[in-house]
Amino acid sequence: MPQIHFLDVTNRDGVQTARTGLSKFGKTMVNAYLGRLGVAQSEIGFPFLFHEVPYVRAQVALAAAGAFGGLRLSGWCRGVAADVERAAPLGLAHYNLSISTSDYMIANKFRGRLDRAAVIREMTAAVRAAKDAGAETVGVNAEDGSRTDAGFLAEFAVAAREAGADRVRYCDTIGGETPGRIGERFAELAAATGMTVETHCHNDLGMAVANSVSGALGALAAGQDAWINTCVNGVGERAGNADLLSCVLAFRHGYGLDAEIGDDLDLSWARRFALWASYAFGQPLPYNQVGTGINAFAHESGIHADGALKDHGNYELYDEAALGPFPDDLHAARGRVVLTGEYGGKAGFRHVMDALGVEPADPDLAFSLVQLCNAMTGRPLTDDELRFIARYPAELSLMFPGMTA
Repeated sequence: MPQIHFLDVTNRDGVQTARTGLSKFGKTMVNAYLGRLGVAQSEIGFPFLFHEVPYVRAQVALAAAGAFGGLRLSGWCRGVAADVERAAPLGLAHYNLSISTSDYMIANKFRGRLDRAAVIREMTAAVRAAKDAGAETVGVNAEDGSRTDAGFLAEFAVAAREAGADRVRYCDTIGGETPGRIGERFAELAAATGMTVETHCHNDLGMAVANSVSGALGALAAGQDAWINTCVNGVGERAGNADLLSCVLAFRHGYGLDAEIGDDLDLSWARRFALWASYAFGQPLPYNQVGTGINAFAHESGIHADGALKDHGNYELYDEAALGPFPDDLHAARGRVVLTGEYGGKAGFRHVMDALGVEPADPDLAFSLVQLCNAMTGRPLTDDELRFIARYPAELSLMFPGMTA
């Protein structure tokens, strides 16, 4: 039976959110949380950019050390061979290669530099470069796929498949899709190409989750696996991307969805991830955020309160306990507290590690990394961050070239 898989793009599309940002250490923690949740793949960033190189090296080392469980790490490159060749020495095993495919963008973005034939030439060359470099899987991204002619979209995908691509990503780049249409488009594309099709939906009409679900169901109906792109808390450019937790909950609890999730997901980390991401991005969670907002399980009106007191299932679709506890971190404690960070000393560091019940793998290196990561984030480190530093100091040190133990 065809399956659903989740490919989170927080570390690529999410970090491009205007008026916010995430440090390289923050991006590392995104991968750690995705690994805890059991998500299949993380698009970790841009391995062809000079300032991503130390971070990518650290992620590859952390993955090899088991820090992310079974999470697969993929790099995003433009659909040109030069980007792939620049990224290849970093050792990533998975790639997503992106190029615009719609006539609108060919005319108004490329402005005569590329036509349809050139788009296919550029993409197939990039796919071959990735495969020649040893990539295990390659996905090709049809940017503005929702405005791309169906015939050309299929031609583009088949050419990429013949060059070695494993999946095609249908990008609703400007967020104009609707559930009925995208379901039909996915079914047609999957049937015409025999390929796994991947959703990438933006939320400009407030339908990114609905479109992701419907698109995936269309691919499944055509007998192909479907991959769904998500971001934690629905962050992303403009109005954001499809929210990770909402998409998972839809397939677990939505009525009439005959679909099997192929990832071994553990939602007991969902609240910790959502609250951490809100803190790290500096974006407060809306009160009504699905599953993790402060009002997601709150009841006040008489009829609702009475029903919920008798049995929460009267007015709740799923049990909140499945999403895990809310974090109760040392840095947020009131009153007298000793923390550790950029300007902290050894005594404070040891006190905090003892309070967390952690014995650092390399205390001196971990102490230095706490200072560096706190300086990088510009905010107090969370308990999960401190535990991660304590466990993987050697691998994390690769983010800081020249650092010695």
